[in-house]
Amino acid sequence: MTTPQLLIIVGVVVALIIVTLLVLRSRSRPEVSPPPTHHGPAYLEKTSTAFGGRLHRLLGLGSPTREFWEGLEEALLAADVGVVATGEIVGRVKARHPKGPDEARHVLREELLSEFGDRSRGINLMGAPSALVVVGVNGTGKTTTIAKLAARFRSQGRSVLLGAADTFRAGADVQLRTWAERAGADIVSGQEGSDPASVAFDAYEAAKARGRDVVIIDTAGRLHSKHNLMQELGKVVRVLGKAAGEIGEILLVVDATSGQNAVSQARVFTDHVGVTGVVLTKLDGTARGGVVIAVEREMGIPVKLVGTGETMNDLIPFNPVTFVDALLEDA
Repeated sequence: MTTPQLLIIVGVVVALIIVTLLVLRSRSRPEVSPPPTHHGPAYLEKTSTAFGGRLHRLLGLGSPTREFWEGLEEALLAADVGVVATGEIVGRVKARHPKGPDEARHVLREELLSEFGDRSRGINLMGAPSALVVVGVNGTGKTTTIAKLAARFRSQGRSVLLGAADTFRAGADVQLRTWAERAGADIVSGQEGSDPASVAFDAYEAAKARGRDVVIIDTAGRLHSKHNLMQELGKVVRVLGKAAGEIGEILLVVDATSGQNAVSQARVFTDHVGVTGVVLTKLDGTARGGVVIAVEREMGIPVKLVGTGETMNDLIPFNPVTFVDALLEDA
């Protein structure tokens, strides 16, 4: 046998050995399927992709390990669930000793759902007319939320009147009037700089005289750190409460992209005016939708509605099951 022939044989043998080793190595690795295409609500896609993608990689590790628990904690924190809530949720999941990926996912789902409890999430309408007050800081989408609320009530066959009690911001009355026309609602406003509580009172009396079903009061977008302005907002609520006998809802509009700052806003507004429900806007624009859990957990206030886009119909009831399932979908 010649030297060239010997070299060819050796080369073939080496190649076969390398191929065999590669095949054996690939078989020894755990198979991790790619994350599924997102089929949950479009407004939760960013949060679902971010959180679910992280969890998918963790579940691919097999049985929960130290790396899994640390990664789960990081994923919840990245979704803005909050430090305390994250620690307790992870602790409860760990205490149930899930034995594999499927069980870990199932247990996590149950523990996330338990954070929402059985709070009522319907909009309370009482009295004739029913009185609602909408509060929140500047830039949260408060005025457009009021218009969406009005359109929602109109679609249910209810007549609506809006009270433009934001008498401080230039152009606020014009903006609300434009939205009122789109929503098919009446509007009552006052002069720029006039007493907001008086405007709220006049709006209620007008709604009552005209036989309207619902009156929604817009308020100035106040910085929650300004004590005097918060006191004035409290006056609006007191005056309206006396006129109506009882206020159906005091809804706080919170921008989901504000993260943990939403919790501090909820705390201060609740202290001053007794917020009864939260409307979370711009949820479609953030990957940190876990702030829903943070707000409910810290304040015990239910998230009742979520803003999902820019059109008049993009305001829907919040459903914890839909939210949690979407959160875990890509896992």
